[in-house]
Amino acid sequence: MTRADAIDRARKHFQSGEFLKILDRRVGYRTESQQPNSGEALRAYLVEELTPAFTALGFTTRLIEAPSGKGPYLLADYREDASLPTVLTYGHGDVVDGMEGEWRDNLDPWRTTTRGERVYGRGTADNKGQHSINMSALRVVREARGGKLGFNAKFLIETGEEIGSPDLRRVCDGLREELKADLFLASDGPRLSADRPTIFLGCRGGLRIHLDVNLREGGHHSGNWGGVLANAATVLSNAIACLVNEKGQMQFEALKPPRISNAIRSVLADVKVEPTADEPALSPNWGEEGLSPAERLYAWNTLEVLAMSAGNIASPANAIPGEAHAVLQLRFVVGTKIEQAIDAVRERLHANGFPMVEVSGAQAFAASRTDFDSPWINWAAESIQKTTGKRPAILPNFGGSLPNDVFSEGLGLPTIWVPHSYPGCSQHAPNEHILLPVTEEALTIMAGLFWDLGEKGARRA
Repeated sequence: MTRADAIDRARKHFQSGEFLKILDRRVGYRTESQQPNSGEALRAYLVEELTPAFTALGFTTRLIEAPSGKGPYLLADYREDASLPTVLTYGHGDVVDGMEGEWRDNLDPWRTTTRGERVYGRGTADNKGQHSINMSALRVVREARGGKLGFNAKFLIETGEEIGSPDLRRVCDGLREELKADLFLASDGPRLSADRPTIFLGCRGGLRIHLDVNLREGGHHSGNWGGVLANAATVLSNAIACLVNEKGQMQFEALKPPRISNAIRSVLADVKVEPTADEPALSPNWGEEGLSPAERLYAWNTLEVLAMSAGNIASPANAIPGEAHAVLQLRFVVGTKIEQAIDAVRERLHANGFPMVEVSGAQAFAASRTDFDSPWINWAAESIQKTTGKRPAILPNFGGSLPNDVFSEGLGLPTIWVPHSYPGCSQHAPNEHILLPVTEEALTIMAGLFWDLGEKGARRA
């Protein structure tokens, strides 16, 4: 059998309806890790659904309990020959809340429903659909090679990604020997666009910044006290304006990243951020000046206001609020001095006359990416182009966040992410879906990558 045979098997696996049947079964597990009663479903997904699937592929499996007592992990291990290359891949079986009753046409989030080119269901995009694509690709390559892969493979599935992967680093540290590999290759997040295959090398980090203004208890009549009492909401609004202006541009250097390197500018030069008709249009004149939309998304930092509160917006009283609160989020790339961020914000506000604003940080996650000189980048790009005839977009990191640092820094692996979703997939919202054409193409991409990894192994042997 040949590479073309493996890719043809991937297409037939999709066109026969077999892949969607598998995905429907996996979506049916209500693995909402944010819900306190989800433990049974999380465990069942790993034990009842994935363990038999990996066993059929020749993997040995082991369930690993989380140190915190939260959702367990599944480690699947396939060893063919110590002289062959080893790939570590990853996925997560947990999903966000199903949000029943909020989906279009009252669709059931725990079943897949196909409407046109969309397949709806919770987890179709994030992440059951994506790790299922990779598992199916392993299967067709193994079949095409007569029961062998041509490489060694390890697959780690967690069930706590949607609550911040609280145990992932400790688990990986404890499995350091078992997780040794030549390459980390996994799938999560969206492509640049539905029609362009994408590789990203890491992720932006994130830090939530809480701003709290507590001037006095309760509100006071705006007629009797207006003009002589400080308004907490006004103070907070102006404090935020010291950090980020009306065009979304950060107002002080401490939160900005290092200069964008020529290497990053080069790979982003042909990356166009072009929303589809059902996605929001880009805002004109928004964000850092002098940067392309791609550079703003994938190579720069942004400070966003996530939420604000003062008074009662549903039933406002004629009163000056005594307190106001806001939650901001800094999305940041590698090289940002994140350890100094909270102190820098506090100093900035104090220097501009806002010592009454309390500043605190929460929910931080790291930025990370593979070095651009890694030979695995060109290897993956050439494989994808050979399969699809399309030059993939190569992103230094994607705009959101993933626990990539656990693998790139913690385990010291080159990390390559090949996403199978697209920006308009509605992950984390009602109507989550995947696209049929993207899913079929993704199956062929991964079959090509796994086949080519086996060819690499043959040359090494």
